[in-house]
Amino acid sequence: MKKGLLFGGAFNPPTKAHIDCAKYAMDRSGYDHVVFVPSKEIYIRYDQKKDFVYSDEDRLAMLQCIRKNEPWMRVSDYEILCDHQPRTYETLCALKQQGETCALLFGSDKLQEFSTAWMYPRQIAEEFGIVCMSRNGLSTEEIIDHDPLLTSLRSYIEIVEIPDAYQNISSSMLRNMLKEDRFIEAQNLLHPSLIDQRHLLKENIWKTDY
Repeated sequence: MKKGLLFGGAFNPPTKAHIDCAKYAMDRSGYDHVVFVPSKEIYIRYDQKKDFVYSDEDRLAMLQCIRKNEPWMRVSDYEILCDHQPRTYETLCALKQQGETCALLFGSDKLQEFSTAWMYPRQIAEEFGIVCMSRNGLSTEEIIDHDPLLTSLRSYIEIVEIPDAYQNISSSMLRNMLKEDRFIEAQNLLHPSLIDQRHLLKENIWKTDY
């Protein structure tokens, strides 16, 4: 049976690092595909308090545009279509019911808050498994060693060291470049499929009612 990785997040907008790191982690951990699950706009805006949020439709469209050239990618609108922002465990269970059994993929920054800020961390690890992308200079092994819950779940966590070239790329960095008309620089952070979406990326970044 084919098994994938669930990669959730804002993808506001998706960067080259999101795509390349997910593919790298998938290949290193032996999974077949990655399911990208964008969060709801209202959650990103009011709970995560981002300075700007592309609409649900735009972020979904960007991921689907990239997917056309990346056959290992899948894109789910499950969270966007929910009447609330689902917790990760809820999303994993819902996708499983749809026949999509996934382990959870996230970065080591999320691992730091996994035992304190996440709901059902033990169930996520034990029922689905975790692939953690070690990045931004964080010692993933030390994070695990200093957290009793993570230590007890160590056998369910696979660590993938992400190449240095992707360590410091972020969506906020990309948004700032777009706001400042630095599109030549921004191209280095974009997946090639989105480079011809310049007008969508640029125009919509000014459409905010904050």
